[in-house]
Amino acid sequence: MSLNTSNAVYDARTLGTPRMLVLGIQHMFAMFGATVLVPALTGLSVSSTLLFAGLGTLLFHLLTKWKVPAFLGSSFAFIGGYAAIAPMLPDANGNASVPNTEMLPYACFGVVCAGLLYVVLAGLFVSFGTKRVMRYFPPIVTGPVIISIGLTLSKTAIDSCRANWGIALVAIAVVVGCNIWGRGMIKIIPILLGVIASYLVAALTNNVDFSGVIAADWLGFPFRLEDTMFGLFSRPDLDKGMLLTSAVTIMPLALATMVEHIGGICAISSTCKRNYLQDPGLHRTLLGDGLATSLAALFGAPANTTYGENTGVLALSRVYDPRVIRIAACLAILLSFSPKFAALVSAMPTATMGGVSMVLYGMISAVGVRNIVENQVDFTNSRNVIIAAIIMVLAIGVNYSGSVVFSLGGVEVSLSGLAVAAIAGILLNAVLPGKDYEFRADLDDGATEE
Repeated sequence: MSLNTSNAVYDARTLGTPRMLVLGIQHMFAMFGATVLVPALTGLSVSSTLLFAGLGTLLFHLLTKWKVPAFLGSSFAFIGGYAAIAPMLPDANGNASVPNTEMLPYACFGVVCAGLLYVVLAGLFVSFGTKRVMRYFPPIVTGPVIISIGLTLSKTAIDSCRANWGIALVAIAVVVGCNIWGRGMIKIIPILLGVIASYLVAALTNNVDFSGVIAADWLGFPFRLEDTMFGLFSRPDLDKGMLLTSAVTIMPLALATMVEHIGGICAISSTCKRNYLQDPGLHRTLLGDGLATSLAALFGAPANTTYGENTGVLALSRVYDPRVIRIAACLAILLSFSPKFAALVSAMPTATMGGVSMVLYGMISAVGVRNIVENQVDFTNSRNVIIAAIIMVLAIGVNYSGSVVFSLGGVEVSLSGLAVAAIAGILLNAVLPGKDYEFRADLDDGATEE
């Protein structure tokens, strides 16, 4: 699956409105599985999640001057924070599956605070300049982090495929076949076709439970006021100590997610052959991501982050116009008001999303490899080998052995493997001698501007 951009599309209007709409639908389906998984794991509202994924994406595009083709969906990095403040409650059978509606707003307060840290880092970029700050985020750090993003997600894809390998293989075969041998529009929308084909096969073989779809209403409001910050602060029994605990527990996670954000923007830049780190600038992308996260949490939705799944779609389709992402965002907003649609997509077989995710997560790691190659990182230099090795081993090893847990101010804080790896990579790059990376205004010699 070549990432050659010789036939890339930067203005989707040349494809016509119907094709742009289909491309937007494809991006929506690509993000849907992971986006709705976060509320499923935390107890937050699926409809609210969709609404603020869409609104957050549009806010991000506004703040980045409509230039960056990124979709903002639910962040997995904060799941540990939600679990610490508002763990799921046991049901009648003893399974932890009941949302902790009493404590979830407190967790959301911590996420609001975490989102504001992005604003602080954005201010550092403005104060000291991108070039100076980016010295701490060279390709030898961001490349392995991007690779690790795909690899750490791989277990999720495989576990999903195991639900029904036959259905998963249908999705994989259609995605690969359309991308390699497809022509015209078929080649541009392999993900959407893979989802449809696999879902259809699952339905025809009685592997889909539509009972929830039948019971769901056609229209409904995405969130309840009592689940928002406004509802929380109107409580007569508001626990201010718990507010502080939530902030102290969840805010440190933003240190890792901000590094992941930089890696995500590097991945999108490398995929699209556009230097979004320079124009519109990391200060704008961080500001957009952070404010979108705070906005979502303010109304009881999960934290947002730039989505690797959609970066994978960009790499596969080679249609890099941000307009198609905004179409997906508008569709997510529209459909958030339909519980029946949310139920329909939630009924999508786990194996279908697993098959599609296997390809997309692999594409993320491939983009990380490309980032290293195109920046000509010298792996005969022991310094670079050590940094890359530590990042990838920590990211994958900690991910599969358990989070790193420590106490901060008497509060237990849990960091994911990717968070630990990103922090370790930044620190190693800062202290080891031999730094020779200098951030350039042009992403690479082949970069072109619109």
